[in-house]
Amino acid sequence: MSINKLRALIGDVMDLRHAADLIEWDERVCMPPGGLAVHGEMSAALRRLAHEKFASTQVGDALDAATQSVAGDDPDSTNARMVSVLARDYARATRVPADFVAEHAAAVSAAQHTWAEARAKSDFARFAPHLEKIVELKRRYVAFFPPADHPYDVLLDEYEPGMKTADVRRLFESLRTRQVAIIEALAERPAPSATFLGATYVENDIRRFAEDVVTAFGFDWTRGRQDKSVHPFATGIGASDVRITTRWVEGQPLALLFGTMHEAGHAMYEQGVAGEHQRTILEGGASLGVHESQSRLWENMVGRSRPFWNHFFPKLQAVSSAQLGAVSAATFYDAINRVQPTLIRVEADEATYNLHIMLRVELELALIEGSLRVAELPDAWNTRMKKYLGLTPPDDASGVLQDIHWAAGLFGYFATYTIGNVIAAQLWSRFGEVHAGRDSDIARGDFSALLAWLRAELHQHGRKFQPQELVERITGSPVDPEPYLRYLETKYAMH
Repeated sequence: MSINKLRALIGDVMDLRHAADLIEWDERVCMPPGGLAVHGEMSAALRRLAHEKFASTQVGDALDAATQSVAGDDPDSTNARMVSVLARDYARATRVPADFVAEHAAAVSAAQHTWAEARAKSDFARFAPHLEKIVELKRRYVAFFPPADHPYDVLLDEYEPGMKTADVRRLFESLRTRQVAIIEALAERPAPSATFLGATYVENDIRRFAEDVVTAFGFDWTRGRQDKSVHPFATGIGASDVRITTRWVEGQPLALLFGTMHEAGHAMYEQGVAGEHQRTILEGGASLGVHESQSRLWENMVGRSRPFWNHFFPKLQAVSSAQLGAVSAATFYDAINRVQPTLIRVEADEATYNLHIMLRVELELALIEGSLRVAELPDAWNTRMKKYLGLTPPDDASGVLQDIHWAAGLFGYFATYTIGNVIAAQLWSRFGEVHAGRDSDIARGDFSALLAWLRAELHQHGRKFQPQELVERITGSPVDPEPYLRYLETKYAMH
C-alpha cells in the first residue's frame, strides 16, 4: 500500500534526524571540549543523509502515489493530513542541496561551541566570524526559494508556517502601544519588595523543588530527563525521549525554577503527541509559536499565578526557610511578578518580554537585508536596548551574546516567542471558559484537567493542522493579541 511505503521511508528519515538531534544535545550538555570536530562531522553527515533521503526521487514517487491514494479520504484524516504536510516539506527540501545542509550543520556546530566560549569571556569578536558565516548561509538559503515579499519570509515560514514578515510587524505594532502603557504606568508605582529573591539559596534545594513542580504538572520522567546547559532548551528525540535543560544563575535562584517550568511545557507537548504520529512527518509541534505557547502557559499563566503560589509557596518556604521564612505568599507573588526592565530576555517579566523579541527580530531583519553588518551588531543591540528598555549592557555577555539562537542558525525563530505568548493567552482564556474550576484546581496543585484538555485539543495532533487553523479550531479565533493584552492589563490591574 502506497501510504505504508511512504511511512517506512519517512520513518528512516526521522530516525536520522533524531540521531542528529541526540548528537547536538550531547554537544550542549556533556561533550568534552576536544570532541567538537568529531561531533561537527557526525552532525553534518547525519543531516546530509537525512536530507538526501528525504529529498530523494524515491520519496517523491511514494508521495505522488500516496497523494492519489488519499484523494477521496476525509481531508482531516491522519493519512490525508500527513500527505499534505509531507508535500509541503518535500517541496521545500528539494530546493536545498544536500551539500548545503551538511555545510550548515558543520557551521552551527562550530558556532555554538565558539559562542559558549565567547559568552564566557564576553568577547563578541571571537564569535563574529562564525556569525558572519551563518548570515551568509541564511542568505544563500533564501536564494534557493522563489522571491518572497520579504527575504525573511522564507526563514520565518520554516518555524511558523503561513506567517509573513508583514504579519509579524502588524502583531508587534498591535502589542507595543498597550504594553508600553502598562510599563509606564507601573513605573510610577512603588516597586514591590524583592530583596529576598537575591539571597543565597541552595541550588539542589531549588532544583528538587522545580522537579517536584513539573512532576505535578505531568512531566513524564520515564520519557524525559533534565540536565544543565549554558542556555536552557528542550529536545525531543521522539515523544518517548524528551530532554530538557536549565541553568543555575547566582543571585537569581528562581531562574532555575521558571526555566524548568518553561522547558517542561515544551516537553509535555512533545510527550503528548499521539503514538500514531511517531516516526512520521506529523510528530512534533504544529509550529514554534504553538510550541512556545505551551512553555509560556505553564511558566507564566500557571507558574506565576496566585492560585499556584497559594498551594506551592509553603513548600518552597519549607525548603528555603532561611531565605523565605519571614516572607508571605502575597509578598512573594508580587516580587516574582514585578515589572522591571532587565538586560536578559529569559529573565524578563511578562510586561517587558516582547520588547526583547522585537529588538532581536529587527536586528535579524537588518542582517538578512544587508543594512546591518555583523561587526555593527553589538552597538546596534545596545542602542535598541537603551531605546526600548532604558538599559545599556555593560558587556557582550549580557548583551548581544546572551542567546544561542544565532549560533544555532535559528534565524526566523525569535518572532515565535511573541506569537507563543499570544497563543498561550488565547488557550488560557478558552480553558477558563470550558472549565470553571481552573483556578481552584491549581490552588489544590491539581493540573490534571488542564493537561488533559491540552492533550485532547492540541498535543495529540502534532503537526496535523496548520498553526492558525489549530488555534482557531481550539479557541474559535485565529492568532489574536487581544486576549494576551487583556490578560496583562487584568494581571497588573490597569483598569
